Amino acid sequence: MTEIDAVVVGAGHAGLAVSRLLAAAGHEHVVLERGRVGERWRSQRWDSLHLVTPSWMTRLPGWRYDGPDPDGYLSATAFADLLDGYAASFAAPVLESVTVREVSAEPGGSHHRYRIVTDTGVWRARQLVIATGPHGTPRIPDAVRAATVEVVSAQRYRNPSQLASGGVLVVGASASGVQIADELARAGRRVVLAVGRHTRLPRRYRGMDIFWWLASTGRLARTIDDVHNVTAARHEPSPQLVGQAHDLDLAVVQARGVRLVGRLARIREDRAWFRDDLAESIAVAERRMHRVLDAADAHAARAGLDAEVCPAVRPPAVRVAPTVRRLDLDAEGIGTVLLATGYRPHYPWLRLPITGPDGSIQQYRGITPASGVYVVGQRFQHRRDSAFIDGARHDAEAVVRHLLAQAGDHPAACLAGEEPAA
Repeated sequence: MTEIDAVVVGAGHAGLAVSRLLAAAGHEHVVLERGRVGERWRSQRWDSLHLVTPSWMTRLPGWRYDGPDPDGYLSATAFADLLDGYAASFAAPVLESVTVREVSAEPGGSHHRYRIVTDTGVWRARQLVIATGPHGTPRIPDAVRAATVEVVSAQRYRNPSQLASGGVLVVGASASGVQIADELARAGRRVVLAVGRHTRLPRRYRGMDIFWWLASTGRLARTIDDVHNVTAARHEPSPQLVGQAHDLDLAVVQARGVRLVGRLARIREDRAWFRDDLAESIAVAERRMHRVLDAADAHAARAGLDAEVCPAVRPPAVRVAPTVRRLDLDAEGIGTVLLATGYRPHYPWLRLPITGPDGSIQQYRGITPASGVYVVGQRFQHRRDSAFIDGARHDAEAVVRHLLAQAGDHPAACLAGEEPAA
Protein backbone atom coordinates (compact mmCIF):
# COMPACT_ATOMS: atom_id res chain seq x y z
CA MET A 1 0.00 0.00 0.00
CA THR A 2 1.31 3.46 -0.96
CA GLU A 3 0.64 6.42 1.35
CA ILE A 4 0.01 9.82 -0.23
CA ASP A 5 -1.77 13.06 0.68
CA ALA A 6 -4.24 13.18 -2.21
CA VAL A 7 -5.46 11.02 -5.08
CA VAL A 8 -7.17 12.49 -8.15
CA VAL A 9 -9.19 9.99 -10.21
CA GLY A 10 -9.27 10.98 -13.88
CA ALA A 11 -6.78 12.82 -16.11
CA GLY A 12 -9.19 14.73 -18.29
CA HIS A 13 -9.29 18.52 -18.30
CA ALA A 14 -10.96 18.72 -14.86
CA GLY A 15 -8.54 16.34 -13.15
CA LEU A 16 -5.54 18.08 -14.70
CA ALA A 17 -6.88 21.48 -13.58
CA VAL A 18 -6.95 20.18 -10.00
CA SER A 19 -3.48 18.66 -10.39
CA ARG A 20 -2.05 21.96 -11.69
CA LEU A 21 -3.32 23.83 -8.62
CA LEU A 22 -2.17 21.14 -6.20
CA ALA A 23 1.27 21.14 -7.83
CA ALA A 24 1.49 24.93 -7.52
CA ALA A 25 0.74 24.58 -3.81
CA GLY A 26 3.34 21.85 -3.36
CA HIS A 27 0.65 19.43 -2.20
CA GLU A 28 1.61 15.79 -2.69
CA HIS A 29 -0.77 13.94 -4.99
CA VAL A 30 -1.11 11.45 -7.81
CA VAL A 31 -3.54 11.37 -10.76
CA LEU A 32 -4.86 7.93 -11.71
CA GLU A 33 -6.07 7.49 -15.29
CA ARG A 34 -7.55 4.29 -16.72
CA GLY A 35 -6.20 5.04 -20.20
CA ARG A 36 -4.17 7.96 -21.53
CA VAL A 37 -4.47 11.61 -20.62
CA GLY A 38 -7.80 12.78 -22.08
CA GLU A 39 -8.90 9.19 -22.71
CA ARG A 40 -12.59 9.92 -23.28
CA TRP A 41 -11.72 12.43 -26.00
CA ARG A 42 -9.66 9.74 -27.72
CA SER A 43 -11.81 6.62 -27.44
CA GLN A 44 -15.41 7.63 -26.71
CA ARG A 45 -16.07 10.29 -29.35
CA TRP A 46 -16.99 10.01 -33.02
CA ASP A 47 -14.31 10.68 -35.62
CA SER A 48 -15.52 14.09 -36.85
CA LEU A 49 -16.28 15.61 -33.43
CA HIS A 50 -15.02 19.11 -32.65
CA LEU A 51 -15.50 21.14 -29.49
CA VAL A 52 -18.60 23.33 -29.64
CA THR A 53 -16.81 26.08 -27.70
CA PRO A 54 -14.41 28.36 -29.59
CA SER A 55 -10.72 27.90 -28.87
CA TRP A 56 -10.42 31.20 -26.99
CA MET A 57 -12.59 29.53 -24.34
CA THR A 58 -10.07 26.70 -23.91
CA ARG A 59 -8.58 27.87 -20.61
CA LEU A 60 -7.25 25.93 -17.64
CA PRO A 61 -5.31 27.05 -14.53
CA GLY A 62 -2.00 28.57 -15.62
CA TRP A 63 -2.72 27.93 -19.31
CA ARG A 64 -4.82 29.11 -22.20
CA TYR A 65 -5.03 28.35 -25.92
CA ASP A 66 -2.53 30.51 -27.82
CA GLY A 67 -2.68 28.88 -31.24
CA PRO A 68 -3.29 30.46 -34.63
CA ASP A 69 -7.09 30.14 -34.68
CA PRO A 70 -8.70 31.40 -31.44
CA ASP A 71 -12.10 31.59 -33.14
CA GLY A 72 -11.88 28.01 -34.44
CA TYR A 73 -13.05 24.78 -32.85
CA LEU A 74 -10.57 22.09 -31.84
CA SER A 75 -11.11 18.49 -32.88
CA ALA A 76 -11.45 15.97 -30.08
CA THR A 77 -8.04 14.48 -30.93
CA ALA A 78 -6.34 17.88 -31.07
CA PHE A 79 -7.80 18.77 -27.69
CA ALA A 80 -6.59 15.49 -26.18
CA ASP A 81 -3.11 16.24 -27.53
CA LEU A 82 -3.25 19.71 -25.96
CA LEU A 83 -4.11 18.08 -22.63
CA ASP A 84 -1.00 15.94 -23.03
CA GLY A 85 1.05 19.10 -23.45
CA TYR A 86 -0.66 20.76 -20.51
CA ALA A 87 0.13 17.80 -18.25
CA ALA A 88 3.77 17.83 -19.40
CA SER A 89 4.06 21.60 -18.78
CA PHE A 90 3.96 21.10 -15.01
CA ALA A 91 5.10 17.47 -14.86
CA ALA A 92 1.69 16.29 -13.69
CA PRO A 93 2.05 13.12 -11.60
CA VAL A 94 -0.23 11.09 -13.88
CA LEU A 95 -0.18 7.31 -13.82
CA GLU A 96 -1.73 6.09 -17.05
CA SER A 97 -3.41 2.71 -17.67
CA VAL A 98 -4.44 2.41 -14.02
CA THR A 99 -8.05 1.40 -13.38
CA VAL A 100 -9.66 2.19 -10.03
CA ARG A 101 -11.51 -0.88 -8.73
CA GLU A 102 -12.76 0.35 -5.36
CA VAL A 103 -12.71 3.43 -3.13
CA SER A 104 -13.68 3.03 0.51
CA ALA A 105 -13.14 4.70 3.88
CA GLU A 106 -10.75 3.11 6.34
CA PRO A 107 -12.49 2.46 9.66
CA GLY A 108 -11.45 4.04 12.96
CA GLY A 109 -9.09 6.90 13.80
CA SER A 110 -9.74 10.59 14.23
CA HIS A 111 -8.50 11.47 10.73
CA HIS A 112 -10.37 10.28 7.66
CA ARG A 113 -8.34 8.09 5.33
CA TYR A 114 -9.40 6.53 2.07
CA ARG A 115 -8.33 3.28 0.46
CA ILE A 116 -8.11 3.35 -3.32
CA VAL A 117 -7.75 -0.11 -4.84
CA THR A 118 -6.52 -0.25 -8.45
CA ASP A 119 -5.52 -2.99 -10.84
CA THR A 120 -1.86 -2.15 -10.16
CA GLY A 121 -1.84 -1.62 -6.40
CA VAL A 122 -3.47 0.08 -3.42
CA TRP A 123 -3.22 3.73 -2.33
CA ARG A 124 -4.06 5.29 1.02
CA ALA A 125 -4.87 9.02 1.02
CA ARG A 126 -6.29 11.78 3.19
CA GLN A 127 -8.01 13.47 0.27
CA LEU A 128 -9.73 12.17 -2.82
CA VAL A 129 -10.85 14.16 -5.88
CA ILE A 130 -13.21 12.41 -8.30
CA ALA A 131 -12.68 13.90 -11.76
CA THR A 132 -14.17 11.27 -14.03
CA GLY A 133 -16.64 13.72 -15.59
CA PRO A 134 -20.43 13.69 -16.04
CA HIS A 135 -20.45 10.92 -18.66
CA GLY A 136 -21.05 7.74 -16.70
CA THR A 137 -22.77 5.08 -18.78
CA PRO A 138 -25.13 5.61 -21.75
CA ARG A 139 -28.77 6.03 -20.82
CA ILE A 140 -30.70 3.22 -22.50
CA PRO A 141 -34.44 4.01 -22.55
CA ASP A 142 -36.81 1.19 -21.73
CA ALA A 143 -38.56 2.09 -24.98
CA VAL A 144 -35.85 0.37 -27.08
CA ARG A 145 -35.32 -2.80 -25.11
CA ALA A 146 -37.71 -4.79 -27.28
CA ALA A 147 -36.19 -3.60 -30.57
CA THR A 148 -35.09 -6.25 -33.04
CA VAL A 149 -32.91 -3.86 -35.10
CA GLU A 150 -29.40 -2.98 -33.97
CA VAL A 151 -29.23 -0.40 -31.14
CA VAL A 152 -26.05 1.70 -30.88
CA SER A 153 -25.23 4.41 -28.32
CA ALA A 154 -23.59 7.69 -29.33
CA GLN A 155 -20.65 6.62 -27.15
CA ARG A 156 -20.00 3.71 -29.52
CA TYR A 157 -20.64 5.62 -32.75
CA ARG A 158 -17.57 6.54 -34.83
CA ASN A 159 -18.74 7.19 -38.41
CA PRO A 160 -21.54 6.23 -40.85
CA SER A 161 -19.63 3.28 -42.36
CA GLN A 162 -19.63 1.57 -38.95
CA LEU A 163 -23.42 1.16 -38.93
CA ALA A 164 -25.49 -1.51 -40.63
CA SER A 165 -26.70 -0.61 -44.10
CA GLY A 166 -29.96 1.24 -44.47
CA GLY A 167 -31.61 4.11 -42.67
CA VAL A 168 -31.09 5.22 -39.07
CA LEU A 169 -33.51 6.28 -36.36
CA VAL A 170 -31.62 8.77 -34.17
CA VAL A 171 -33.19 9.21 -30.74
CA GLY A 172 -32.39 12.54 -29.07
CA ALA A 173 -31.94 16.01 -30.57
CA SER A 174 -29.36 17.73 -28.38
CA ALA A 175 -25.85 18.47 -29.69
CA SER A 176 -24.85 14.84 -30.24
CA GLY A 177 -28.14 13.84 -31.86
CA VAL A 178 -28.28 16.64 -34.42
CA GLN A 179 -24.56 16.34 -35.24
CA ILE A 180 -24.82 12.60 -35.87
CA ALA A 181 -28.10 12.94 -37.78
CA ASP A 182 -26.51 15.59 -39.98
CA GLU A 183 -23.42 13.48 -40.64
CA LEU A 184 -25.53 10.44 -41.53
CA ALA A 185 -27.73 12.47 -43.89
CA ARG A 186 -24.69 13.94 -45.63
CA ALA A 187 -23.41 10.38 -46.08
CA GLY A 188 -26.59 9.55 -47.98
CA ARG A 189 -28.38 7.70 -45.19
CA ARG A 190 -32.12 8.01 -44.67
CA VAL A 191 -32.52 9.52 -41.20
CA VAL A 192 -35.47 9.88 -38.85
CA LEU A 193 -34.80 12.06 -35.80
CA ALA A 194 -36.94 11.59 -32.66
CA VAL A 195 -37.04 15.02 -31.02
CA GLY A 196 -37.64 15.67 -27.35
CA ARG A 197 -36.61 18.53 -25.07
CA HIS A 198 -33.75 20.47 -26.66
CA THR A 199 -31.90 23.79 -26.65
CA ARG A 200 -31.66 25.75 -29.89
CA LEU A 201 -29.05 28.50 -30.30
CA PRO A 202 -27.45 30.04 -33.40
CA ARG A 203 -23.73 29.46 -33.90
CA ARG A 204 -23.22 33.20 -34.33
CA TYR A 205 -25.47 36.13 -33.53
CA ARG A 206 -24.90 39.68 -34.69
CA GLY A 207 -21.45 38.68 -35.94
CA MET A 208 -20.23 37.16 -32.65
CA ASP A 209 -20.01 33.55 -31.53
CA ILE A 210 -22.95 32.69 -29.31
CA PHE A 211 -20.58 31.86 -26.46
CA TRP A 212 -19.31 35.45 -26.54
CA TRP A 213 -22.86 36.57 -25.86
CA LEU A 214 -23.43 33.92 -23.17
CA ALA A 215 -20.28 35.07 -21.39
CA SER A 216 -20.91 38.79 -21.90
CA THR A 217 -24.45 38.64 -20.55
CA GLY A 218 -23.31 36.73 -17.44
CA ARG A 219 -25.27 33.63 -18.33
CA LEU A 220 -22.26 31.31 -18.08
CA ALA A 221 -21.32 32.70 -14.65
CA ARG A 222 -24.78 32.11 -13.20
CA THR A 223 -24.51 29.83 -10.18
CA ILE A 224 -26.66 27.01 -8.92
CA ASP A 225 -27.72 29.29 -6.06
CA ASP A 226 -29.48 31.51 -8.61
CA VAL A 227 -31.79 28.87 -10.07
CA HIS A 228 -35.18 27.77 -8.78
CA ASN A 229 -35.06 24.16 -9.97
CA VAL A 230 -31.62 22.64 -9.40
CA THR A 231 -32.52 19.28 -10.93
CA ALA A 232 -33.85 20.85 -14.13
CA ALA A 233 -30.81 23.12 -14.41
CA ARG A 234 -28.42 20.18 -14.15
CA HIS A 235 -30.35 18.27 -16.81
CA GLU A 236 -30.63 21.14 -19.28
CA PRO A 237 -30.05 19.75 -22.80
CA SER A 238 -26.78 20.69 -24.44
CA PRO A 239 -27.31 23.32 -27.17
CA GLN A 240 -27.75 22.28 -30.78
CA LEU A 241 -24.36 23.49 -31.96
CA VAL A 242 -21.50 22.07 -33.98
CA GLY A 243 -17.82 22.93 -33.86
CA GLN A 244 -17.90 24.71 -37.19
CA ALA A 245 -18.75 28.24 -38.31
CA HIS A 246 -22.33 27.52 -39.30
CA ASP A 247 -25.65 26.74 -37.67
CA LEU A 248 -26.75 23.19 -37.03
CA ASP A 249 -30.27 22.81 -35.72
CA LEU A 250 -33.55 21.12 -36.63
CA ALA A 251 -34.16 23.51 -39.52
CA VAL A 252 -30.76 22.66 -41.02
CA VAL A 253 -31.09 18.87 -40.75
CA GLN A 254 -34.68 19.03 -41.94
CA ALA A 255 -33.52 20.88 -45.08
CA ARG A 256 -30.97 18.11 -45.56
CA GLY A 257 -33.76 15.54 -45.68
CA VAL A 258 -33.90 14.38 -42.07
CA ARG A 259 -37.46 13.49 -41.05
CA LEU A 260 -38.53 14.92 -37.68
CA VAL A 261 -40.86 13.05 -35.34
CA GLY A 262 -41.84 13.41 -31.69
CA ARG A 263 -40.30 11.70 -28.70
CA LEU A 264 -39.89 7.96 -28.96
CA ALA A 265 -42.63 6.20 -26.98
CA ARG A 266 -41.69 2.57 -27.58
CA ILE A 267 -40.33 0.05 -30.03
CA ARG A 268 -41.81 -3.40 -30.36
CA GLU A 269 -39.76 -5.61 -32.63
CA ASP A 270 -39.61 -3.68 -35.93
CA ARG A 271 -42.25 -1.04 -35.19
CA ALA A 272 -41.71 2.31 -33.44
CA TRP A 273 -44.29 4.63 -31.87
CA PHE A 274 -43.77 8.35 -31.20
CA ARG A 275 -45.51 10.94 -29.06
CA ASP A 276 -47.51 13.75 -30.63
CA ASP A 277 -45.33 16.45 -29.05
CA LEU A 278 -42.96 17.63 -31.80
CA ALA A 279 -44.62 21.03 -32.25
CA GLU A 280 -44.65 21.64 -28.51
CA SER A 281 -40.96 20.68 -28.08
CA ILE A 282 -39.96 22.99 -30.91
CA ALA A 283 -42.07 25.88 -29.60
CA VAL A 284 -40.54 25.64 -26.12
CA ALA A 285 -37.02 25.65 -27.58
CA GLU A 286 -37.86 28.62 -29.83
CA ARG A 287 -39.15 30.67 -26.89
CA ARG A 288 -36.05 29.92 -24.81
CA MET A 289 -33.75 30.81 -27.72
CA HIS A 290 -35.45 34.17 -28.23
CA ARG A 291 -35.11 34.97 -24.51
CA VAL A 292 -31.35 34.41 -24.80
CA LEU A 293 -31.15 36.59 -27.90
CA ASP A 294 -33.32 39.26 -26.25
CA ALA A 295 -30.76 39.37 -23.44
CA ALA A 296 -27.97 39.73 -26.00
CA ASP A 297 -29.75 42.64 -27.67
CA ALA A 298 -30.37 44.31 -24.31
CA HIS A 299 -26.69 43.92 -23.39
CA ALA A 300 -25.58 45.40 -26.72
CA ALA A 301 -27.84 48.42 -26.17
CA ARG A 302 -26.68 48.99 -22.58
CA ALA A 303 -23.00 48.64 -23.49
CA GLY A 304 -23.28 50.88 -26.56
CA LEU A 305 -22.37 48.02 -28.90
CA ASP A 306 -25.20 48.34 -31.40
CA ALA A 307 -22.99 50.22 -33.83
CA GLU A 308 -20.10 47.75 -33.33
CA VAL A 309 -21.95 44.48 -34.01
CA CYS A 310 -24.11 43.32 -36.91
CA PRO A 311 -27.85 43.99 -37.11
CA ALA A 312 -30.10 41.68 -35.14
CA VAL A 313 -31.27 38.90 -37.46
CA ARG A 314 -33.00 35.97 -35.77
CA PRO A 315 -32.81 32.36 -37.03
CA PRO A 316 -35.87 31.28 -39.03
CA ALA A 317 -38.54 29.24 -37.28
CA VAL A 318 -38.44 25.48 -37.65
CA ARG A 319 -41.21 24.29 -39.96
CA VAL A 320 -43.34 21.66 -38.26
CA ALA A 321 -44.64 19.32 -40.94
CA PRO A 322 -47.29 16.70 -40.19
CA THR A 323 -45.54 13.87 -38.39
CA VAL A 324 -46.23 10.18 -38.10
CA ARG A 325 -47.05 8.46 -34.83
CA ARG A 326 -45.87 5.02 -35.95
CA LEU A 327 -43.15 3.71 -38.23
CA ASP A 328 -42.60 0.26 -39.63
CA LEU A 329 -38.80 0.22 -39.38
CA ASP A 330 -38.41 -2.68 -41.75
CA ALA A 331 -40.65 -1.12 -44.41
CA GLU A 332 -38.78 2.20 -44.01
CA GLY A 333 -35.45 0.43 -44.47
CA ILE A 334 -34.19 1.45 -41.02
CA GLY A 335 -31.52 -0.93 -39.80
CA THR A 336 -30.15 0.95 -36.80
CA VAL A 337 -31.49 2.83 -33.79
CA LEU A 338 -28.82 5.26 -32.58
CA LEU A 339 -29.29 6.58 -29.05
CA ALA A 340 -28.16 10.14 -28.32
CA THR A 341 -30.08 10.13 -25.05
CA GLY A 342 -27.32 11.21 -22.70
CA TYR A 343 -25.72 9.45 -19.78
CA ARG A 344 -26.59 8.39 -16.26
CA PRO A 345 -24.19 8.48 -13.28
CA HIS A 346 -22.15 5.32 -12.87
CA TYR A 347 -19.71 4.83 -10.01
CA PRO A 348 -19.60 1.06 -9.37
CA TRP A 349 -16.22 1.43 -7.65
CA LEU A 350 -17.32 4.08 -5.16
CA ARG A 351 -18.03 2.61 -1.70
CA LEU A 352 -18.78 5.89 0.05
CA PRO A 353 -22.22 7.17 1.14
CA ILE A 354 -22.11 10.26 -1.07
CA THR A 355 -24.43 9.38 -3.96
CA GLY A 356 -28.10 10.30 -4.26
CA PRO A 357 -31.09 8.21 -5.39
CA ASP A 358 -30.21 8.77 -9.05
CA GLY A 359 -26.59 7.70 -8.49
CA SER A 360 -25.09 11.18 -8.85
CA ILE A 361 -22.49 12.42 -6.38
CA GLN A 362 -24.01 14.80 -3.84
CA GLN A 363 -21.95 17.98 -3.55
CA TYR A 364 -21.94 21.72 -3.09
CA ARG A 365 -19.14 23.58 -4.85
CA GLY A 366 -17.44 20.21 -5.25
CA ILE A 367 -17.46 19.38 -1.52
CA THR A 368 -19.17 16.06 -0.79
CA PRO A 369 -20.63 14.78 2.52
CA ALA A 370 -17.47 12.70 3.10
CA SER A 371 -14.68 14.72 4.73
CA GLY A 372 -11.79 15.19 2.33
CA VAL A 373 -13.67 13.85 -0.71
CA TYR A 374 -14.36 16.20 -3.64
CA VAL A 375 -15.70 16.10 -7.16
CA VAL A 376 -15.02 18.26 -10.23
CA GLY A 377 -16.32 18.26 -13.79
CA GLN A 378 -20.04 17.78 -13.08
CA ARG A 379 -22.79 19.49 -15.08
CA PHE A 380 -23.68 22.83 -13.48
CA GLN A 381 -21.48 21.85 -10.53
CA HIS A 382 -21.68 25.43 -9.32
CA ARG A 383 -21.65 27.69 -12.39
CA ARG A 384 -23.54 27.14 -15.60
CA ASP A 385 -20.23 26.82 -17.47
CA SER A 386 -19.17 23.85 -15.31
CA ALA A 387 -20.35 21.69 -18.22
CA PHE A 388 -17.77 23.29 -20.52
CA ILE A 389 -13.99 22.99 -20.47
CA ASP A 390 -13.59 26.65 -19.55
CA GLY A 391 -15.65 26.22 -16.38
CA ALA A 392 -13.42 23.54 -14.85
CA ARG A 393 -10.89 26.14 -13.70
CA HIS A 394 -13.47 27.77 -11.42
CA ASP A 395 -14.63 24.48 -9.90
CA ALA A 396 -11.06 23.24 -9.52
CA GLU A 397 -9.99 26.38 -7.68
CA ALA A 398 -12.92 26.15 -5.23
CA VAL A 399 -12.15 22.49 -4.54
CA VAL A 400 -8.43 22.98 -4.10
CA ARG A 401 -8.88 26.00 -1.82
CA HIS A 402 -11.07 23.93 0.49
CA LEU A 403 -8.76 20.92 0.29
CA LEU A 404 -5.66 22.96 1.17
CA ALA A 405 -7.44 24.75 3.99
CA GLN A 406 -8.56 21.43 5.45
CA ALA A 407 -4.99 20.18 5.18
CA GLY A 408 -3.69 23.26 7.01
CA ASP A 409 -1.98 24.80 3.99
CA HIS A 410 -2.40 28.41 2.86
CA PRO A 411 -4.54 28.29 -0.27
CA ALA A 412 -4.76 32.03 -0.92
CA ALA A 413 -1.01 32.33 -1.33
CA CYS A 414 -0.58 29.04 -3.14
CA LEU A 415 -3.21 29.73 -5.79
CA ALA A 416 -2.41 33.38 -6.44
CA GLY A 417 -1.95 34.04 -10.12
CA GLU A 418 -2.85 30.50 -11.22
CA GLU A 419 -5.78 31.55 -13.38
CA PRO A 420 -4.81 33.19 -16.67
CA ALA A 421 -6.40 36.46 -17.60
CA ALA A 422 -9.71 36.10 -19.40
